[in-house]
Amino acid sequence: MPGKILCVAEKNSISKAVAEHLSGGHFQTGNTGNQYIKNYTFTFDFGPPWGVCNVLMTSVSGHLTTTKFTDEYERDWSHPPPDALFDAPVRVKVEEDKKPISDNISNNARGSRALFIWTDCDREGEHIGGEVRSEALKGNPNLEVRRAKFSNIERAHIIHAAKHPVNLDDRQIHAVAVRIELDLRIGFAFTRYLTNSLRPLGGPLSVRPDGGRRVISFGLCQFPTLGFVVDRYFRVQNFKPEPFWSVEVTHKRDDINVIFNWKRNRLFDRAVVVILFERCITAKTAKVIKVQEKPTSKWKPLPLTTVELQKNASRFLRMNSHEAMAVAEGLYQKGFISYPRTETDRFDPGMNLRALVEKQTQDNRWGGFAQNLVNVSFKQPRQGSHDDKAHPPIHPVAYCAPANLNDQEKRVYEFITRRFLACCSDDAKGQATDIDILYGDEVFSAHGVVVLARNYLDVYPYENWTNSTTLPKFTIGEVFEPTEAMMTEGKTSGPSFLTEPDLIALMDANGIGTDATMAEHINTIKTRDYVFTRPKGGGGGNHAPIPARGVRRGRAARAGRGGRGGGAARGGDGGGVEEFIPSTLGVALVDGYDKMEHEISLSKPFLRKEMELRMKDICEGRLAGDAMLRESLRQYKRVFEQSKERLDLLKASCRRYVLNAGGP
Repeated sequence: MPGKILCVAEKNSISKAVAEHLSGGHFQTGNTGNQYIKNYTFTFDFGPPWGVCNVLMTSVSGHLTTTKFTDEYERDWSHPPPDALFDAPVRVKVEEDKKPISDNISNNARGSRALFIWTDCDREGEHIGGEVRSEALKGNPNLEVRRAKFSNIERAHIIHAAKHPVNLDDRQIHAVAVRIELDLRIGFAFTRYLTNSLRPLGGPLSVRPDGGRRVISFGLCQFPTLGFVVDRYFRVQNFKPEPFWSVEVTHKRDDINVIFNWKRNRLFDRAVVVILFERCITAKTAKVIKVQEKPTSKWKPLPLTTVELQKNASRFLRMNSHEAMAVAEGLYQKGFISYPRTETDRFDPGMNLRALVEKQTQDNRWGGFAQNLVNVSFKQPRQGSHDDKAHPPIHPVAYCAPANLNDQEKRVYEFITRRFLACCSDDAKGQATDIDILYGDEVFSAHGVVVLARNYLDVYPYENWTNSTTLPKFTIGEVFEPTEAMMTEGKTSGPSFLTEPDLIALMDANGIGTDATMAEHINTIKTRDYVFTRPKGGGGGNHAPIPARGVRRGRAARAGRGGRGGGAARGGDGGGVEEFIPSTLGVALVDGYDKMEHEISLSKPFLRKEMELRMKDICEGRLAGDAMLRESLRQYKRVFEQSKERLDLLKASCRRYVLNAGGP
């Protein structure tokens, strides 16, 4: 009689998709105590040592447990005092609404030979797998536990994962547990202290626009994210343009106006430029001193990572990063794309990319291009420098006709597919020409490119070779009289407000959040009323920060999975690139903490970046989780105590920016 194997996925959609593949579509569906989670039963041949087994496939719904303080510390935000939360006892428990899910797992573990974990293959998924293991072992302490390693839900990939399980990674589980506890202790301590200290100032610091009580939340990632926005805001406000002057030479030949740019580019002393310009005019003629022609290329894009998907969604897909990740998660759960949370920008040499390209030949938009790749033009993708060892770059795993997708899904799927096909194409090829002339004592240059083969650009409309210019024939040593020479004037351009691609790039470079959580942190500072967004270029001269217009509010989020695959962010209608403007409250918080002059600033990324590096050390076995927990708490507690001593500086910033609307 075949044994029984219990399989548990992270969400019901993945559970059902895996059951479809392993059963060949022949499975029975049973209800559970949770209306959104089903049990799917079937038989499957796992191969040695398991053989043919009866399978019960079910799921959780994100994190199964919650890390909380004991009731003594939950009831009253004033007593015990907030700084007691750095040392207060915490408990990890299954909340009442998750009890039916945990009971389903522990009950079905009884009589099972083994538990196969099918959660997402990242740190957070590993921790959820650990939670599932704990509940299953309550029902069957002798259960053997394995995990399926997969990055998409394509049939062959799922069957391979089922037959080649691995062990759960306890280092990753411990790293996430440490992060959850740090987020809880530090986030709640600062949130309660800020709220209790600033509410008495009254006005918007006490009451929200909807009449609810104001909560001033603090998060380890959200505060540095806000810091980036406020820092750029002040750079925009404080910028003073400077006048500059330059010289430009134009010559018309073969009906082409060739513009020669000054090698000095520009100078900030008008008198000097006037003298140099007059010397050019006095010389009358210019001499060609260099003509260089050489092949050039516009490189095809690297394979797609989560960060790049989020940045490009804002630029090209008319949706913010939070929306894009929610859509990508849906496409993944439907089996159309690979796992959308990955840092990897290089494909494994063993992947059969041609087979994936061939699946796209039936599309009437890019099918012809894909067919040409299959026939003759396929090129191996570029190899980036990042490999998270867990998932390949984001790519399509199955063809999906547009009629089967909604508008947002169409845009995201099309971008991912076109990006993949571009990666498997050749670089665009061209011929570059550089010409230098000597006019008086000054050197001027012209650059031109003739595009010879568009290659990947034919399928990837998100890029173009916009600087392609054809130059007429010039010969070294020839002398000619320029058609026109003129002195130009301009002013330096100041920085612009951060766009979402800018903000994501800063977060990525500074280790704020992971590729999977950046969109959530950006969404958090919007919903906390710390920033708002507006279409890029929507004004912005020297004005005070504008009060936020967010609508969702609440206390600091409890530690956990967060809104994985959750609803899209408010704040903008998705109509193109938007820029971030801090609210008066956002500016006041960052300005106040900066004025405290902590040894390590809370609004800068250094503390959080160091924490993220320590998390990696735990995952790779170089650091014990308990040691990391103690050191991080020690650092933040020292900052917390200094903040209490310098609270008047924060209150002064709040009075200035929030209560006096930016006045002195």
